[in-house]
Formats: sequence, C-alpha cells, structure tokens
Amino acid sequence: MRGTTIARTAGFGLVLFTLLATTVPAAAQARNCGEGAGGFNRWMEGYKQRAVQAGVSPRTTNAVLSGITYDARIIRLDRNQKSFKLSFEQFYARRVGTALMNRARQRLKTHRAVLDRIERDFGVPREIVVSIWGLETNFGADVSDRYSIVRSLATLAYDCRRSPFFTAQLTDALRIVDRGYMPAAQMRGGWAGEIGQTQFLPSPYIQFAVDYDGDGRRDLIRSIPDALASTANFLKGHGWQRGQPWGQGTHNYNVLRDWNRAQVYQRTIATMASRLSGR
Repeated sequence: MRGTTIARTAGFGLVLFTLLATTVPAAAQARNCGEGAGGFNRWMEGYKQRAVQAGVSPRTTNAVLSGITYDARIIRLDRNQKSFKLSFEQFYARRVGTALMNRARQRLKTHRAVLDRIERDFGVPREIVVSIWGLETNFGADVSDRYSIVRSLATLAYDCRRSPFFTAQLTDALRIVDRGYMPAAQMRGGWAGEIGQTQFLPSPYIQFAVDYDGDGRRDLIRSIPDALASTANFLKGHGWQRGQPWGQGTHNYNVLRDWNRAQVYQRTIATMASRLSGR
C-alpha cells in the first residue's frame, strides 16, 4: 500500500485484498475482537496462546508481542480510505504523472539485466513489475519504516472490522521472525503491515518472497532484485500467463486483481504498463 502519497494514506498494496471482506459474525466479535482500546490487553493474552497453538514458538511469541499496545492511529487510517471512490481518470491523473513515468522508463534501463532474468524466470513483463514498484513506493523512495508492523497488525487483528484476515497476517508476521527471515527490529513498514518496496503483507511474503540476489535472505526492503522478483513470483503464482496480453477483459488483467482488488488500481497498473511498453 506513496509520491505515491495517496497510496500510503489509503493503504494500498496487498492490504486491498481485504476490501471485500465480509463482516465478522457477532458471536465471533464477542469472543475474539473488540472496539477501542479497552479489551486489547485481554485479547492479546488470548491471541498469544492461539499463536503458539498455530506453531509459532513461545519464545518468539512472547518476545515479539511483549509490550505491544493498541494504536488508535491505525484504526483512523483504516477508516479513511477515500481514494478508491475516485473515477479511474481522477485516480490515474493523481497517481501517474510525467515524473513517475520518466522515473519508470529510467528504471527499465537501469535494471534491464535483472528484469531480463525476471521475465525469463517468471514470465511477467518488466513493464508490469516496474509499474507496481512505482505505484507502491515510488521505486523504493517512499518505503516507510514509520509503523511497527506487529503493532499495526495486532491493532487491526483485534479490531472487529476485518479481524480474521489481520489475525492471519499477524500470525504470519510472527512466523517471519520465528523462521529467521527478518529480525523483529526490522519489522517496520506501512500502517497496515506492508513490507518493502512493493508492499507485501506477511502471508504473501511467506508464500512468494524469493532471494533473487543470492545473499541468502528474502529482503524486500533493501534488495531491488528480491523485491521485483517476489512481485513477479506473486503474479505467476496467481496464474499470470506468459506472453499473453494484460488489457481489460484478459486473463492477466484479472490476475492483477489479486494484487489489488480496487478496480481503479488494477486498471492503473495495466494502463501504466501499456504506456511504458508503447502499446
């Protein structure tokens, strides 16, 4: 989910998987979620037990969640996602200007070698990958470390609006630490728990992040090869068809919806990529 300023404030990126989430049943709300800070500490004690039952080590669970508090700022941001009500023309004009397109063209040249490998290995066109990179974090320039990923996810997991989705993300954030993929101190990112240059949530990180620079780590924050290859791997894993078009009405256009369910964002990726490719 930033010069992608709108994306940062709107919570773009993979968090948009949740926009169509169903309401949590009242009985589940009463047991496992809440409104406001009042019941957060009690919920957290219960969640720690569930995390251990899900396979996270007690040591990691206790160390990472120790001292985590409710963050009312996150709830305000979650309730204030207004950009998706814009028309495509309005949205595209705000998000994709001449400067962003010029930077995108430069990135296509600068990172030609790694993009060649990505196209070969994953079958996803460079223009799609670079468009996502630009839209998500202005090519890494707007990667945020403002928020504690664990605190944000814990707040959203406790909140009743999308509790099941964010509870799963919180558990996978703990797994990332538990498995040694990232130390807890580096688990900082977007307000809704997004990680790195193309804004992966923890569950897609575990499933699709790859070490593409060969340093033994899946570093989506500092490694451009890792971030771009992981983005392509995500799309490949969701059914991207090599060599096929991505315009509206195509299979690949529908795959973009798995990256971001907001229709204006999906169309913006496809349109920006098409213009980069000269189509």
